Amino acid sequence: MAGKREQNREQNRLALIEAVLDSVAEKGISETSVSEIIQRAGLSRGMIHLHFGGKDNLVQAAGHHSSQEYYDGLEDLLAQAGDSPQERIEMIVRGDLGERVLNQRNVSIWYAFRGEARNRSAIAAFSDTRDARLRNMVLSAFTRIARDMNMTDAEAARDATHGLLALLEGMWTDYLLHPDRFDRDEAMRITFRFLAAMFPSYFTLKGAVVQPQT
Repeated sequence: MAGKREQNREQNRLALIEAVLDSVAEKGISETSVSEIIQRAGLSRGMIHLHFGGKDNLVQAAGHHSSQEYYDGLEDLLAQAGDSPQERIEMIVRGDLGERVLNQRNVSIWYAFRGEARNRSAIAAFSDTRDARLRNMVLSAFTRIARDMNMTDAEAARDATHGLLALLEGMWTDYLLHPDRFDRDEAMRITFRFLAAMFPSYFTLKGAVVQPQT
């Protein structure tokens, strides 16, 4: 019985979170009212207070949930990548520009949270291009490449990290503004062109170059 109650509790909690995200994607945060949320979730108003203590906490939880879904998908992809740093970077790029992540719902949600970041510090982390978790993944890979290349430029790995994240964000903005004309293959080619210019032995226009085993 206790297990069933806990299962129902988690189902209701997730229903409220998904209702928020669906509403944010369609209407934005300002138009995501309590009435809108409970109508979409098919639950009572009291459920919001029971599970989250109020709408603001629910919106924050929804932002965290959306962010965690992104990282769960990224970790799944990285588990399939090779061991080399360039293969990990390639998988991050393909994941970020692939349909599972880069779609109208996710982009609308991300930019809606970004628009509220200045006024709501609690949700700012969920739309931050300087997010430490992703940045550290990318920086770690580029640092390994720079070390393997015996690069003397101490800023190279950091510049590559900042440049790649800025480029990916630009692709998301282009998708937001022109979803019908966005070309994923072109976006990936442009991104890999940037990487190939910085690390020509590690990337081509098609992705990572796998170095022969020594």
